Order: sequence, then C-alpha cells, then structure tokens
Amino acid sequence: MSLPEQEIDALLRGEHSQPFAVLGRHGAGPQACVRALLPGARAVTLLSEDGKEHILKEIAAGLYAGPAPQEDRPYRLRIQWPDAVQETEDAYGFGLQLQESDLQALAAGDWQAVGRCLGARCVSEQGVPGVRFAVWAPNARRVAVVGDFNGWDGRRHGMRLRHAAGVWEIFVPRAHAGQYYKYLVHGADGSLVQKADPVAWQSEAAPGTASIVAEAPAHDWTDHEWMASRAARQGPDAPISIYEVHAGSWMAAAGSASLWHQLAEKLPAYARALGFTHVELLPVMEHPFGGSWGYQPLGLFSPSGRWGTPQEFAHFVDRCHAHGLGVILDWVPAHFPNDAHGLARFDGTALYEYADPREGYHPDWNTCIYNLGRNEVKAMVIASALHWLQAYHVDGLRVDAVASMLYRDYSRNAGEWIPNHLGGRENFESVAFLREMNSAVHAHCPGAITVAEESTAWPGVTAPPHEGGLGFDYKWNMGWMHDTLRYMRHDPVHRSHHHDDMTFGMVYAYSERFILPLSHDEVVHGKGSLLGKMPGWPGDRLANLRAYYGFMWGHPGRKLLFMGGEMAQPGEWNHDAVLPWQCLDDAGHRGVQRLVADLNALYAELPELHAWDARPEGFSWVIGDDRRNSVLAWLRTDGQALLLGVSNFTPVARHGYRVGVPRAGLWRERLNTDAAHYGGGNRGNGGQAHTQDAPAHGQAQSLTLLLPPLSTLFLRYEG
Repeated sequence: MSLPEQEIDALLRGEHSQPFAVLGRHGAGPQACVRALLPGARAVTLLSEDGKEHILKEIAAGLYAGPAPQEDRPYRLRIQWPDAVQETEDAYGFGLQLQESDLQALAAGDWQAVGRCLGARCVSEQGVPGVRFAVWAPNARRVAVVGDFNGWDGRRHGMRLRHAAGVWEIFVPRAHAGQYYKYLVHGADGSLVQKADPVAWQSEAAPGTASIVAEAPAHDWTDHEWMASRAARQGPDAPISIYEVHAGSWMAAAGSASLWHQLAEKLPAYARALGFTHVELLPVMEHPFGGSWGYQPLGLFSPSGRWGTPQEFAHFVDRCHAHGLGVILDWVPAHFPNDAHGLARFDGTALYEYADPREGYHPDWNTCIYNLGRNEVKAMVIASALHWLQAYHVDGLRVDAVASMLYRDYSRNAGEWIPNHLGGRENFESVAFLREMNSAVHAHCPGAITVAEESTAWPGVTAPPHEGGLGFDYKWNMGWMHDTLRYMRHDPVHRSHHHDDMTFGMVYAYSERFILPLSHDEVVHGKGSLLGKMPGWPGDRLANLRAYYGFMWGHPGRKLLFMGGEMAQPGEWNHDAVLPWQCLDDAGHRGVQRLVADLNALYAELPELHAWDARPEGFSWVIGDDRRNSVLAWLRTDGQALLLGVSNFTPVARHGYRVGVPRAGLWRERLNTDAAHYGGGNRGNGGQAHTQDAPAHGQAQSLTLLLPPLSTLFLRYEG
C-alpha cells in the first residue's frame, strides 16, 4: 500500500503524469491493494461485490489505501465528505477506453475518428453509467478533467495518455449530462491552464467558458420530406434566395424561453412570407466575444450558449424546414481567437496553429490560423463541418474567409509570409483541406451544399476536385457587389461615367456558380445601411434602392440579402440592438418590404429567372451601352419563356424609350418598382406593351416604353 515519497508528493500536488500507474487496483492475490486520491475526504470505505466493507487507511493527506477485493469488477467507494456522503465507482478501476484502431485513424487524419475518440461522451462501462472524456494534447506533461463531478479539483481525475495518438482519456463513473467541465492542462512549456473541450457538444453561456457534458444531439425530427427533396431545392437550376440573419439581433428576446424557441415561432414564417428560400445564420458556434458576431469561434461543435441549448437549436432548424425554408450556417475554418481557455497553445505548444507567426497569426483579426497540414487538426475541422450537417440537419455551410486560406501572403507585406515548398504564395494545405471537406460533405450529406466567401479570381472554386477545383457548390460574387454598390452611390448625374460597373459582372458571370451577396459586411463599420448608400432626397433614396433590388433579382446569380435590407433599414446594423421594426410604420419602408416579397415570388415563379442561371444562354444584353441615359435592358430565358428587364438609373422619366425584342406580340408588365404599392410614383405602361415592326438593338421587333425615374421593369412575353 505504500508509495515512494516522490510519487505521493506528485499526486498531492496534482503533477503526477501517470496516475493510473499508482491509483486504483494494483498487485495480485492477497497482496493486491486499492489506492484512491480524494483530497478533503474525512473517511473512505471500499464496498466489494459480496457486500463486505473495507475501511481504507489515509496514508497521506487525501490519499487512501487498503486491501483490494478479489473479484475483477469495478468496486465502489463510500466517501465521507464534510457535508455529504457519496457512493461511486473508482475512475481508476476501469481500463483503456479507446480502440487502438480509432486512435491510429485519428493520427492518420480520418475525420470520422474524431467523433469516435474525442470529447465528453455519455457511455456505460461494465454496466456503470458515466462519461468518457478524451482530449488530444500530445505534448502536455499532464492532463486532468475538472468539473462539477469532482469539485473542480485538478488532483482528482488525472488522465491516461494514449501515446499512439497523443490522446488523454478517462472514464468518470456517475458523471452525467448537464455537468460543467474543462481540461486542466500542464503544458510542455510549464503552463497550467484550464481549457474548454475543443469538441464539446454544448458550452456554457458567455461570459462563462466551461464545456457542458451533453448527450448526442437528439431531436424528434419532422422534416423527412424536406430532407428527401432538398437536393432539388438547392441545385444549380433552382431558385435560391437567402435571408442572412444574426440570431442575437433579429428580434428582442422576451420572457424565459430560449432565443431559439422564440425565433422558431417568428423567423421561419416571416422569411417564407417574404419568399426567401433559405435563412443563413451568422456563426452560431460558441464564441467568447459577441462583438465578433460569431466569426471568432472556439466551439466548433457547440451552438452558442447565449441563445439556447443544442436541442433548442435543432427545434429551430426543424421549424424552418416545416416552413419550406433551408438553413445555411456561416462556418469559420480559417482562424480562431487566442483566448486562454481556447485552442491557442493548447498543450503548451502551437498545436492547432502554426508555430511561426508568419503562418500562424492573422494580422487582420488578431487571431491564430489553423495548421491544416496537420492530420489531427484537419480531421477535427472537417468533423465539425459534418457535425452541423448531420446532427442538426443543416442544409449548407457558407465557408468564411476562403481567400485568406488560399494565399500565404494574404494581407501581409513582403517578408511577413513564408512561401510554399515551390516558392509560391498558394497555400497547398488549405487547398487540400477544402477539397477533402467538400468531398466529405457531398459524400456523407446528400443534398447539402457549401458556399465559398472568396473574393479573388482563384480558378475553379465551384469546380469539382477531380477537375482540379475546390469543390464548392456556390461562390459569393464579391466583385458584382462592390461594383454595383459603387455605381449606386454616385449621384445619377455622374452615373453615365461609371456605366461599366453595372455591366462588368456579366464578363465573368459563368466562370463560377455565383450568389449575389448584399451581406452584413456592407452595413457595418461606418459603411451605413444600403438605404444610406443611395443618393438624393429620402424619396429618391428609396426609389434608388427599389430599382437596385430589381436589377439584382433580374441579374444571373442566386440572391442574398442581410436582415434589415428588406425594410430599407435607415441606419447601419448594430449587433447590440434589434432591427428597427418601427420603420415599417412608414409607407416607403413598407413598400420596399413588399417589393422584396414580390421579387422573390417572381423569381421562384418564372423559370427564366433561375432555371438557366448558370448557363450563358440564359441571359443576353439588349441595351448595355446607353451610358448617356443610364439605362440597361436585358433578356432572361429558360429556352422557352422570355422575360425583359429594363432599369433606368436616373430620376428622369424616359418617354417613348424603344427597346428591341426578339418576339412580336404582347409583353405583359410583371413588376414595376415604381408602383404605388411599393411607395413609387405609379408611372408605367398600363401593365402591358405591344411590339411594333420597328427593328432595334439587333432585334426584329421593338417596344416603346415609359421608363419611370429610378426604376426597374420586368415584362414577360405572352404571345
């Protein structure tokens, strides 16, 4: 029962790196003994299977020992604490927890091994319920799990190192879901830090930073029809119109119900009533700083505790699907914050990040960069992507900051970056990661999509990996957004000098499968709201915005609009406040909301606006060069129907404006952004126009139209 003094000292100081070597059952036969480290206990009794009780002797402060029972089964300890009596099995009475094959798979970079190996999992060992804890920290000197189940005492549950993969493990009997925990890591550099679990399924609400033991995310899903049909709903010939939302500021929380439950009651119905096909949520993963809007996450597997539980988030997704609304999550594999409880220098070394700041530090965001060339890191991040898609039935991931991942010199000056092994600026590790991640999503999550926020001309972002591409389904068209918003900011008298800003997007429109994003990034950091970018008096600003929305919905590319844009929010977005719903008391703002709903309805109804969205034959300019009048006209088709779009970006009505069309007969006006219903002046063409046998713009027929000031018209050929 005795131990060398140095072993006892190490145990009592919480520094023993191999506690399984000295605690628990040791020896054989009559010489077998049990040792238990229970600092603060007043007495400890061993209870054997045959009902016998054996009082353990305190051989040092908090270290108890006594004869071991002969049966080879988990034994129980009755522990007399100062204010309670506890009966439990001994964590050191259980053997190895993880399969050697799973550990080897993790070390080889198998993302599926992450779920089998790591995290806090409610399991049963030899009939005893409890929690298996496992964490990857190969360079740590010692790791212990601390939490509600051991009084946060780092001496109580020192873990076993599995050298094959650098994973520390322990089974804590009678621990259960709902308990808070962290890992106490003695780093290779001598540090001693409590770390949150990198793969925790649930996290404490901020400002707390603990992880929470959680059962596997479970929900009684009712979305079977949705899941079976979503591949068609999200394909390249489907209408996709996305309402981008920050969960914490869309509405004011009320009462004791979680925000997810409150959002589930209102947001899906609202977005669907406006004709959106999807909601896209700014990152919902646990993040320490709310002002990052979720873009500096530390809990890649955990919905933020700010807004509710994992089960409540699952309920929200299910309600979206019940309303025919897909759910896309922003997801951040490019970087992570350096908070002490997070991933930075996790085991006292640069484990998740690159060690050299020229590779591992992001100057734009003061964050760390994932070392995606490391098998275990790559596996964990890919496992995160699949976790959201599989456990929560999420329909897609929008991958943030892809450009920063692809280039080693992104936002760096000369001498501040390290070239790749060929001497170039491309980040081959990130390229390989993105291809593997996208391939895994498409292989294991049928119908799910991935979207790249990528702002450069990197080729093949939406091409499949086997063709040399990155494998995304869609890419944000940042160039279109910047060009067209720049144009709209100009006073109309100057727009003739910037006409190309509105037409240039068609030069490359079919190089990728694009989404046109008017995202949160355009209404923050002093940029003002979308309405605030428009020139002129208040009425002109609303008209400009309506005309711009019409042009956007008529242009090839899926649509994305950040919350508040649908009501022409007057000021820029503030994540600490809710949307200014009161602005809808004004007829002009209410009109913009009606316009967005009608644009979405038309977009979904008319196949010529979406079916050939990714095919060059689906779009042609009729008038792309009328700089003087700032007029644009174009045709959309699906090979059968024809839709004419005409935009007038000046505050001057154009009477008798001739537009060439390919077919003779009636063209019915399907939408006019100047309609009184939208807050406009109600000028137009009486709802229809007939062709004349007058050639124009290379077409045999033409229409003579009244173009209202600051407007977009849609006219459909009716024969």
